[in-house]
Amino acid sequence: MKRVVLVLSAICLIAFTSCKEDAATKVDDKKVAEATERDANASNFPVIEFDKVEHDFGEILSGTNVETVFNYKNTGKSPLVITDIKSSCGCTIPKDWSKEPLAPGASGSFTVKFNGKGTNKVSKAITVTANTEKGREVVKISAFVKPDPNAPKKATPTASPVIK
Repeated sequence: MKRVVLVLSAICLIAFTSCKEDAATKVDDKKVAEATERDANASNFPVIEFDKVEHDFGEILSGTNVETVFNYKNTGKSPLVITDIKSSCGCTIPKDWSKEPLAPGASGSFTVKFNGKGTNKVSKAITVTANTEKGREVVKISAFVKPDPNAPKKATPTASPVIK
């Protein structure tokens, strides 16, 4: 048993000391510099800054189509890419945004159309999916929807007479 341990120890000693080159000599300084720059840039997310985060249409009649424009700017250090813009319901439609990368310091915009459905105070969220640090930014629209006085009145059901 002692011989086996002695032989294994000798083999391990030879294996560990037989490396021809030191690992430090194999490191390529150019690749280290590239990796350092890549890691530094990985934390430089684009930053989207809106001119407004909420728009209030005020009082509108039911069924009235209204729209607003949200302007934004990339205040970060890397290109901003907006991959999607969605609303919280089908009555609000975001459109006209650029799918091309937006350079640092550049500006863009998108339009949000609301079809005036609902009653009383209505608020909708629009989610902007982008390559920012959070990944999602939210802007909102709101309106007070009044019933249209020219709309046809809905028939109210009447109680049927009770026969005794």
